[in-house]
Amino acid sequence: MLEKVSDIGEFGLIRRINDLVNRDGLRSERLSLGIGDDTASFLPRPGYELLVTCDSMVEGRHYLPQHISFMDLGRRAMTINISDIGAMGGTPLYALISLGLRAEMFVRDVEEIYRGFIAELNPFGASIIGGNLTRSGNGMFIDITLLGEVEQGKLVRRSGAKPGDAILVTGYPGQAAAGLRLLLHTPNDASLARHPLVTIYNIPPHRAHLGKAIAQTGFATAMIDTSDGFLGDLGHICEQSKVGAKIWLDKLPTSEAFQKHSHEFTDRPMDLALGGGEDYELLFTVDRGNVDLLNRMKNRFKTKVTHIGEVVEPNEGIAVLDNCGKRYVVGKKGFDHFL
Repeated sequence: MLEKVSDIGEFGLIRRINDLVNRDGLRSERLSLGIGDDTASFLPRPGYELLVTCDSMVEGRHYLPQHISFMDLGRRAMTINISDIGAMGGTPLYALISLGLRAEMFVRDVEEIYRGFIAELNPFGASIIGGNLTRSGNGMFIDITLLGEVEQGKLVRRSGAKPGDAILVTGYPGQAAAGLRLLLHTPNDASLARHPLVTIYNIPPHRAHLGKAIAQTGFATAMIDTSDGFLGDLGHICEQSKVGAKIWLDKLPTSEAFQKHSHEFTDRPMDLALGGGEDYELLFTVDRGNVDLLNRMKNRFKTKVTHIGEVVEPNEGIAVLDNCGKRYVVGKKGFDHFL
């Protein structure tokens, strides 16, 4: 008979999680105190800045429980935090995890979520060092605080873009939004679990390794991950840098799966590429003279990097231009939790 959370209680579940983390996870040599006390403790590395980010996932708002496994749910939750660290040019180190669980949830499923966390952290040598458990009401939630580090002087902010810089993006924006649309369009189709766009939505790839490499070159003037959508996050860079931007619509890359399936549920697929969120690609700016040098990195990381626009003066705003030079108007320009 499968155990439920209510069968072993909070402290029994903490012991089970601790055993799993100690067995399958990694422990940094700089971690002096991990799970088991009021706080964790670690020794920061001289010459490095600490990075801290946090993100939450709420059932029904950020994921559809009927369309994702518990291990993939853990991977997804950790990936979106790793992506933030990578967008600053950093490396993840330590994770603090808070879960809101139903009492009737199976212990096995909670352990699968933690295996997902560990699967994403282990390649970085990063550790789970604590967290919190609570009983939730109608739905489950995951809240992660992730600590990382970046070499002093290598941090890439949103605020350094300047007119004349080139705008580049990794991967294929819009895939996650298209995957979600597919799930909502045909919610009872079990075969969608294997669809490439749905896979991207459920387990988005982070670009943390590439983000760190870009930062190490010193060529990036601004960088962000596309969690809120391409145009929404470009807007964050423009606001922080006090600049405008010109995007060439025909240069924006789209994947084969996107091209093949997006027309099934929308007659304006490029709205998804420009306005859809949760891709976790890197959007960054560089001096024009360094575009070719950075483009060479795509071969090293097997990741597509595309030059899709340029930074302009702030009075020009943000414009998306089609191949005739006319403005392309997007219905929704980014994700907002309260809209």
